[in-house]
Amino acid sequence: MRPLIRTARCCLLRARVRAMATLPMAPLAAAAISSAASSPTRPVFSSSRPSRLLLARFFPAAPAPAGPRGLRTSAAAAAAAVEVGGVKIARDDVVKEDDPTNNVPDTIFSKIGLQLHRRDTHPLGILKNTIYDYFDKNFAGQFDKFDDLCPLVSVKQNFDDVLVPADHVSRSYNDTYYVDSQTVLRCHTSAHQAELLRDGHTHFLVTGDVYRRDSIDSTHYPVFHQMEGFRVFSPDDWSGSGMDGTAYAAADLKKTLEGLARHLFGAVEMRWVDTYFPFTNPSFELEIYFQDDWLEVLGCGVTEQEILKRNGRTDHVAWAFGLGLERLAMVLFDIPDIRLFWSNDKRFTSQFSEGKLGVKFKPFSKFPPCYKDMSFWINDAFTENNLCEVVRGIAGDLAEEVKLIDNFTNKKGMTSHCYRIAYRSMERSLTDEEINNLQLNVREAVKNKLNVELR
Repeated sequence: MRPLIRTARCCLLRARVRAMATLPMAPLAAAAISSAASSPTRPVFSSSRPSRLLLARFFPAAPAPAGPRGLRTSAAAAAAAVEVGGVKIARDDVVKEDDPTNNVPDTIFSKIGLQLHRRDTHPLGILKNTIYDYFDKNFAGQFDKFDDLCPLVSVKQNFDDVLVPADHVSRSYNDTYYVDSQTVLRCHTSAHQAELLRDGHTHFLVTGDVYRRDSIDSTHYPVFHQMEGFRVFSPDDWSGSGMDGTAYAAADLKKTLEGLARHLFGAVEMRWVDTYFPFTNPSFELEIYFQDDWLEVLGCGVTEQEILKRNGRTDHVAWAFGLGLERLAMVLFDIPDIRLFWSNDKRFTSQFSEGKLGVKFKPFSKFPPCYKDMSFWINDAFTENNLCEVVRGIAGDLAEEVKLIDNFTNKKGMTSHCYRIAYRSMERSLTDEEINNLQLNVREAVKNKLNVELR
C-alpha cells in the first residue's frame, strides 16, 4: 500500500508555524538559542541515526564559494524554491540573513524537498516501503501513513508538545537549526505527533527528513530520515486482559517491534534495554544480534499520559517508536558512508531496485583521501558543531571527516585545538590545487566566523 498523503496539511502546518513565529519568545527558549554548549544528548529515540542517532548533499564537481555569512552559496540558491506537500518554500522562508536567531545555511536549505525516502528505488525508500508492508500485513487498514509533512515546525511542536524540558541542551543554537526564534527545522518526526492526535488519528506512521547540527564523519550528517510509529488504545482494549493500560501497551509494543525486526533482519536474537526519553515512560531500546555484534535498532516506549491528555485522549494509553532509516539501511545494504545516499552517480543508484531489501552495495571506486591539519586557540564560544558548519559551508560533501587530534592548555590558560580534516570525493580524484584552495578558504572562514586565533 502506498502512503496516505495529506497535502492540504502542509499548508495548515506552515500557516501555524508562521503564526507562532509572531509570538514573543520565552526567556528559557531565548537562553537555549544563545547557548553554545555542546552535548551528545538528544531528545529523540536514541537509535534514530548511525552511531547513536544520524545526511547530505549531492557530491559537487567543485565546491561553491562561501557567501557573505561564510555558509551562503550561489545566487541560484537564493532564487530557488522547493515544494513539499504541494507548498512552495522559498529560500527566504528558511535562510534569513537579517535574523540573528537564524542559523540555517544554504547547504541545509538545498536538502529540503529532496525527500529520498519517497523514491521507491532508493535504499531509504525501499526500507520505508518494507516497513509499510509489515504494518499493512499485520494491521490491515489501521495505520495512516504520512511522508510529505512540512519540515518547518514551531518550537512548541518540536519541543514543548513532546515534553522536552525548557533547559534541555537540544534546544540550543548549537544543536538545532533555527529559522527564527519560534520556528525550527524539525529535529525529529515526533514534532507532528500532537497535531495528528488532535486531528483524530490513533494509528499512524510518520516518515520524513529531519535536521540537526552535527559532526562530520562517515555515519553523521545534519540531514537524515526518521520514521515514527504511534498507536492509541482505549480502556476497552485492555479491560479483559488482566493488565493495566501501561502494561498492556508495553506488551503490544514489544510484540509489534519484535515482529518488525524479524521482518527486516530474519530470525535474529533480540534483547530489550531500559532507557529514558522525555516523552515515554517506560522507555526501551531494541537490540538485535546481527553480524556478530549487538545492534541498536530503535527506541520506543509507552507515551507519557500528559501528551495524551493535552490532545484530547484522557484515559487512553499509547505507544510510540522512532527509528533512523539511514542507520538501518547502512547495515542492511552494506553502505559504508552516509554521503552515498545522496549520490546521483549511476554506479550507485543503478545497484538498487524497488522492493529488493538488503541488496549488498558493491563499491565502485576508492579514491584516496587528502588530510589537512589546522590548529587554533579557541575561545569560550567555540563548539565543534560550529566548526563543522563552517567546513561544510566551504567544502560541502568533499569533507569526509573532521577529527580532533590534539588538545592542550598553555601556562596562560589558553586552549589550543588541532583538527585533521579529511577531504575525499567518492566519485573522482581531487587535485592538489583544489584541496589547497579548499583548506585556505576553510582556514580563513574559521578565523573570521568563529573568532579564533590560527596557529
